[in-house]
Amino acid sequence: SWFPPDYADDSRSTSSRCGCAVGAPRATLRCERPLPAVRFPGLGIAPRWNRRLRAACARAGRPLFMPYIMGGFPDPAVSAEHLAAIAPHADLIELGIPFSDPLADGPTIQSAGQRALEAGTRPEHVIDMAAGLRDGPPIVLMTYVNIILAMGPRAFMERAARAGVAGVIIPDVPIDEGDDLRRQARRAGLAVVPLAAPTTSDRRLAAIGREADGFVYCVSVAGVTGGDVAVGDELRGFLARARSHTDAPLAVGFGIRTAEQVGAIGEIADGVIVASELIRRIGAAPDAPGAIAAITEFARGARSVLEVARNPV
Repeated sequence: SWFPPDYADDSRSTSSRCGCAVGAPRATLRCERPLPAVRFPGLGIAPRWNRRLRAACARAGRPLFMPYIMGGFPDPAVSAEHLAAIAPHADLIELGIPFSDPLADGPTIQSAGQRALEAGTRPEHVIDMAAGLRDGPPIVLMTYVNIILAMGPRAFMERAARAGVAGVIIPDVPIDEGDDLRRQARRAGLAVVPLAAPTTSDRRLAAIGREADGFVYCVSVAGVTGGDVAVGDELRGFLARARSHTDAPLAVGFGIRTAEQVGAIGEIADGVIVASELIRRIGAAPDAPGAIAAITEFARGARSVLEVARNPV
C-alpha cells in the first residue's frame, strides 16, 4: 500500500520574501521587498501564494467540491472539454499531469495517464489547459517530482503561474526534502499542497502543518487512489489530529465514489476530492458527449450535497 512519504519533524520554513510578479525581469525576482499578506475571515493572514486557495474556502462558506481531471485523457483536446464542462460545478479543480510511474495512483488513473501519454500529452499541454480556465475556479496541478525536475523547478513553477495555476501537489516529495521546490513555487506565487495519511504520526503532522500551503490533502486510506473510503472513527480521528496541528483547510481524497460519501465527508472536512470515479465515468461513456454528461451529472449532485453540509472551518 502507498501512503505519503515520511515527514520529518525538523522542517524549517523557507518562505521567499520576494513580492514581484511572475514575468518580471529575472533580477527583480530576487528582490527583498516584504511579501504582502491578506486576511480572510476565520483563516488568519494568508501570504501571496495562499491567497486564491484560502479565498476559495472563505468565499464558499461550506466544504469545497474538488474534482480531478487527467490532462490529456483520452487526448488533450477532449480532456480540455472535460475541464471546461466540470468547471462551473467545481470550487477547485485538481488537474493531473500524466506520468509513467505514478506511485500514488490506482489502476483507473494509471490507465488514464498511460492513454494520455500515448496520445502525445506533454506537461506543457496540461499547463496550457489550465490557462484556458484562468477566470474559473482555482486549479492545482497534480504531478510528480521528475516532471518538475525535467523542466527545471523555477521554469515549471513560473510557467504554471503564468497559466493562472494556483498550486501544485507533489506526492513523492517528503516535507523535509522539498525546500527548494517550495521556495521556487512561492517565489512564483504558487501554493505547495502537502499530503498526510492516517498513518502519519503527530510529529510529522506538526511538520506538515508548519509548511501547509493552501490546504492539506488528507489521504483517506493507506493505499492508492480508487479504493473505497470508510467514513468512520479512524478517518474522524485522523482529521482531528491533523486539525490540531494546522489552521489550513483539510481536504479528503481517495476512494470517494458516491454523492452520499461526498456528503458524509463534507460533514467532517473542508473539501472533498473526487478523482477515480470521474475518470471511470469518462472511460465508460460511449462517446465524448456521454462522458461530459456523466461527469457533470456527478458534479452537480456532489455540489448540491455540499451546499447543505456543515462547514467545519
